[in-house]
Amino acid sequence: MTFSSRASTHPEKDDAIEYLDAALSSLPCGFSVWDDDFRLILANQRYLDIYRLPADKVHCGMPLEDMVGLIVASGNHPGASVADLLPAYRERLLQARDPAKPRVDERSIRGRTIETTHTRHPVLGWIVTHEDVTDRRQREAALRQRNLQLDAALDSMLYGFSLWGKDLKLVLCNRRFVELLGLDPTADWIGASLFEVLLGSTEAGNHQGRSASELHELYLTRLAAVSGDGSFVTEEVLANGRIVKVGFHQTSDLCWVATYEDVTEQKDQVQALQQRERELAQQNMRFEAAVNHMSQGLCMFDKDRRLIVCNKPYAELYGTAPDLVRPGTRLEDILQDRIDKGLHPKDGAEAYLESRIKLAARQTDAVDIVEMEDGRIISILHHPMADGGWVSTHQDITDERRTEARIRHLARHDALTDLPNRMAFNECMAMAENRIARGEIVALLFIDLDFYKTVNDIYGHAIGDAVLVRVASRLRQSCRQDDVVARLGGDEFAILHGPLRTDKDAAGLAARLVALMAEPMLIDGHEVVIGASIGIATAPTDGQTASTLMKNADLALYQAKEDGRGAYRVFEPSLGAAAQLRMAFEMDLRLALTAGQLEVVFQPLLSLDDQRICSLEALLRWNHPTRGVVMPNDILPVAEKTGLIVPIGQWVLNKACSEAAKWADTVRIAVNLSPAQFRFRDLPRQVAGALAMSGIAPDRLELEVSEAALRDNPTAMETLRQLRQLGVRLALDDLGTGDSALQFLRNFRFDKLKIDRSFVKDILSRPDSMVIVSGFIELAKSLEMETTAAGIESIDQLDLMRRKGCSEIQGFLFSPPLPANAVATFFAETGSGEARQPTRLNAS
Repeated sequence: MTFSSRASTHPEKDDAIEYLDAALSSLPCGFSVWDDDFRLILANQRYLDIYRLPADKVHCGMPLEDMVGLIVASGNHPGASVADLLPAYRERLLQARDPAKPRVDERSIRGRTIETTHTRHPVLGWIVTHEDVTDRRQREAALRQRNLQLDAALDSMLYGFSLWGKDLKLVLCNRRFVELLGLDPTADWIGASLFEVLLGSTEAGNHQGRSASELHELYLTRLAAVSGDGSFVTEEVLANGRIVKVGFHQTSDLCWVATYEDVTEQKDQVQALQQRERELAQQNMRFEAAVNHMSQGLCMFDKDRRLIVCNKPYAELYGTAPDLVRPGTRLEDILQDRIDKGLHPKDGAEAYLESRIKLAARQTDAVDIVEMEDGRIISILHHPMADGGWVSTHQDITDERRTEARIRHLARHDALTDLPNRMAFNECMAMAENRIARGEIVALLFIDLDFYKTVNDIYGHAIGDAVLVRVASRLRQSCRQDDVVARLGGDEFAILHGPLRTDKDAAGLAARLVALMAEPMLIDGHEVVIGASIGIATAPTDGQTASTLMKNADLALYQAKEDGRGAYRVFEPSLGAAAQLRMAFEMDLRLALTAGQLEVVFQPLLSLDDQRICSLEALLRWNHPTRGVVMPNDILPVAEKTGLIVPIGQWVLNKACSEAAKWADTVRIAVNLSPAQFRFRDLPRQVAGALAMSGIAPDRLELEVSEAALRDNPTAMETLRQLRQLGVRLALDDLGTGDSALQFLRNFRFDKLKIDRSFVKDILSRPDSMVIVSGFIELAKSLEMETTAAGIESIDQLDLMRRKGCSEIQGFLFSPPLPANAVATFFAETGSGEARQPTRLNAS
């Protein structure tokens, strides 16, 4: 909106207005005028162009608020509203009060920088100019950047640089110039005369023997003798004794460039060069030694594929003749020599030659693995050089690759038997799901060795490992080539058997395996006999997924072991519920120890000689939250089967000893050892630890060993001797229930014989029981052993045991098992181990 756009009432002024419009429109900047009421007086076309305003919407008298709205609508302030912007627009006008002090601002409009100048005119109001200064700002920034780069370049020079005008006044210099002449670095030397600079240099101690005036006259004389583009060079001695070469060079515009270079080191140039040559010779010797002692072969070729250098390992790797490893030898000749010797990959000589030429032409780093005809694997690392040549290293990685293959094999195979491990077998099971989906019949056999843990405990791990290797061999020989035989861990094996004709075919393999595993093995002079229990699940009848088949095969295996071992069992749906109950019992028992559900109760033993409490037997109870109190007869079989007997047994031992430490020193504690626990090689150490932890005397601990623990245990005698060395008492428990304990009585002196309750309960009604019990007591007396009769429940039984000479009794007649917190009360009632006739026995 210009002057001519307003209605004119003075035609004689139209020409002048048109001239004024033309003048405003030709301005390179936008132009707008506003009155005191913030209304537009006029604006030129450049103003409309800058803000992309439609000319038909802009008019004289337009309020500032409408103009801001039009500017916002034209997309000049994305995301902003008129309410956001209007106060700022007004404030910029209001702040321009002083005509002599216009307000200048910059704003960003669509990525362009617009500079606005607000000026207060006493008559017109506010005059605002709008100039697009984007390009100017960019040029200014570029100029500043070039100046910074020039300053950086000058200051990074290793020599002093200065530029002098034709009047010999300093125009430009760098930091090194100031440093070399010793000038004050804080002073501004630009514009200083040559004399002032020389004066500052001489005051710094430079130019010894010459004053600033003398030096200035000398320079003027030398400069006057130079004309055109001439120059002169001289040397000056600085205060620190260093020598600077000064060069004055006149340019075509009568300016001078002066450089100052420290040439002190160059005075010893000859000596330094000789030293450098010696160093290079030594370095070359070291380089040659290092290169020739590399484990990889190294070679370097130029852009014409001619040899520059190679080391001995490179020549030895390919058996290259000496005349072919000389500098200048063509790559093609070296490769042809290899081919003639048969040293090329399995894919042929021509392909090898072509691949090597292509690799040489590559201008990027590359790695090539070549499998040679002679079985070697060569790794080639190719690195191009800037001049078109390349460097490459050649390494025989045959052993490394074999090792990697072995590592990959070991990651998926059992190290002892070399069978696939659990991870590999799980992958095979997952892939078998596709076969099952296609209609194949496959069977999964889970195999658990019977009595393997006993073999391991009796003969040691070396024999145990040999048994596993022999088992793996028997399994492989019994299966088809397509079957997958795996060791899942410990003495657990698995077979993926198929494809089968019917879902009953796997039973035949299982029957053969059960019979085969029962055959004796002669290992290191020992005849070892084990067995196998097998569970079978067949797909798709028993499941179509790996997880379902493995779960059902495991249930079948569990049932096979429950049925007495040495047999196989095919999965039936009815196995699930019963097995889940058994497995739940096992799982609960695993949690019982950490959950604090196990308890040790103590049953007193009465000495019949002095009528005092001589000992208490530790008995295990399981306070299950839903099953109630679970007795040892239910706990121990499961604990022995799952291996929990060792940690549970150790806990009972520690608990019993710690409770005994609270009793009188005359009272012993008796702890039963299960057969599995007695076979545990670390048992003596566990007992020693319990004694040390509790602090009780060793002879207060009495360990009860059953006949079953001694039977078929070749290490039994050694274990008994180790326990005896600790000083603990040993009792033979459940005497008469086995068939081999008497031989141990001949070879080892027990402290006590314990007569099983199964004989004691019938001594009043069965004469044969009385004869057996009397025989046990007489046998113990002859061997100088004590005797304990278990299960005394009546006064008559007590009197009979006393008359026969039994040492101690144990039973409900005297006391049932007591919780640990009730033992102290019982001691108080019965005399705390002192010789005293208990009230409940007065009738005897």
